[in-house]
Amino acid sequence: MRMVEITEAPIPVTRWRAEMEDPACGAVVTFEGLVRDHHQGKKVLRLSYECYKPMALKVLADIREKALGRWKIAQLLIAHRTGEIPIGEAAVLVAAASAHRKEAFEAAAWAMDEIKREAPIWKHETYADGTSLWVEDHCVEGHSHEQAIRA
Repeated sequence: MRMVEITEAPIPVTRWRAEMEDPACGAVVTFEGLVRDHHQGKKVLRLSYECYKPMALKVLADIREKALGRWKIAQLLIAHRTGEIPIGEAAVLVAAASAHRKEAFEAAAWAMDEIKREAPIWKHETYADGTSLWVEDHCVEGHSHEQAIRA
């Protein structure tokens, strides 16, 4: 299994959780970012993610390495989906394992914040009122989603 992954398939959360088994670790923290049915008061019908995969994989791997160096954690795994994702399914998974809970919680939270801030992965929502929007558009090297996909 890769330690970072971008996939169009559902994230196999139980398989990824099994990868975290380590008798030296007393804590495994997992965060699943699920697709919800609303955003800013609007009903979400569909959600999809696009990414620039080569760069996104590099950014995710860099985030993982930084977390491993910053906290006393044994493992950090990151998976992100692309394409259309049904309501209620996981769009992202971050899992951290460590001897103690504090490091695992801190590393997982930091990694998720960094993913949202740095990864060239863009979320598009379609609403019940017929409108759609690129949400939380990341700015990668000064480029918006539209600029990045034309590059």
